[in-house]
Amino acid sequence: MVKRQFPRPAEVFGLMKFKKPEFDGRTRRLSKALTISDLRDIAKRRTPKAAFDYTDGAAEGELSLARARQAFEDVEFSPRILRPATDVDTSSTILGGPSAYPLAIAPTGFTRLMQTEGEVAGAGAAGALGIPFTLSTLGTTSIEGVKAANPDGRNWFQLYVMRDREISYGLVERAAAAGFDTLHFTVDTPVAGARLRDKRNGFSIPPQLTLGTIVNAIPRPWWWFDFLTTPTLEFASLSSTGGTVGELLDAAMDPTISFDDLDVIRGMWPGKIVIKGVQSVDDAKALAARGVDGIVLSNHGGRQLDRAPIPFHLLPDVVREVGKDVEIGLDTGIMNGADIVASVALGAKFTMIGRAYLYGLMAGGRAGVDRALQILTGELTRTMKLLGASTLAELEPAHVTQLERLIPRPRR
Repeated sequence: MVKRQFPRPAEVFGLMKFKKPEFDGRTRRLSKALTISDLRDIAKRRTPKAAFDYTDGAAEGELSLARARQAFEDVEFSPRILRPATDVDTSSTILGGPSAYPLAIAPTGFTRLMQTEGEVAGAGAAGALGIPFTLSTLGTTSIEGVKAANPDGRNWFQLYVMRDREISYGLVERAAAAGFDTLHFTVDTPVAGARLRDKRNGFSIPPQLTLGTIVNAIPRPWWWFDFLTTPTLEFASLSSTGGTVGELLDAAMDPTISFDDLDVIRGMWPGKIVIKGVQSVDDAKALAARGVDGIVLSNHGGRQLDRAPIPFHLLPDVVREVGKDVEIGLDTGIMNGADIVASVALGAKFTMIGRAYLYGLMAGGRAGVDRALQILTGELTRTMKLLGASTLAELEPAHVTQLERLIPRPRR
């Protein structure tokens, strides 16, 4: 039997540890976020439904997005034992320049809608961490504004080829003049996908004050205060606003873009050119044969064609076919640093995050973006240590098994 005794006051007081109170609400809530999903929960509480759903949602039944995320969850890692990895080097050279991690912030449209700091917060956080930031054609901060926010870091520009070609050409020239080093020529948006959450919410750009939005705003006064007391929410590179994002895309984009347009843009652009939105091995081979610098396997975050190919599942085949000729990036579905590790192990040179950083932005502005990047890079580094990999070069396909839920039936 264990002998019992009266608690000794000195021992009790020794166990009592009180944290110093944190009076700053933003710091307090962000410190409690341990995962990107935690940041998403905070973002959902703090952001009006229409704005949150615009960020969080995808096309039609949202199957493409769900499958992309499931593919990462269905990874089985094979760690190597007795291989100390106490000092992990996550740095890399991506598209001719340095990056502290195999990670870049993806282009996201209308970013100031989520939180008023928008692209300035994303570019500043990326620059501070030493990773690239990508500005969208549909961004709400100008090319020059992003350069000012990230003057010494790497800035990339994502280009839509529009019906009025002169607008696209002008953006290419401005990005080059501002020192952006890489152009992402986007090919998966001939027309807008059916983003049903936006339609059900009556979401438009700029947001309209209706009875529904006013009721939804009551518990979120901070968002509306920012919206009404900061510069007008509009596209920095386009003059047309009014309507849903889908309506604006259909009005501006040209479904007839072709390889000829790619050749024209390549002739104008002095830096690296990447084709974003590649979804097949054959297209990857065709682009490699044309001498592009990189491709990004992406289904546009599930926001275009629903039931689209899963980028992570395409990765091994594309690497096998063209990995020696072009640098391969990957986006859609990344919610954990382990997803980045798995992608690099299977041959991706870099990965891109959109929603993951936007959840942080909505949760806490620039500080929230910093927290999102801190979470992801912490998970990445810890996963590498647990796998026994000290450098990115040590990650290899043998580290990863892709468990398959969806096995295609043979074509007849």
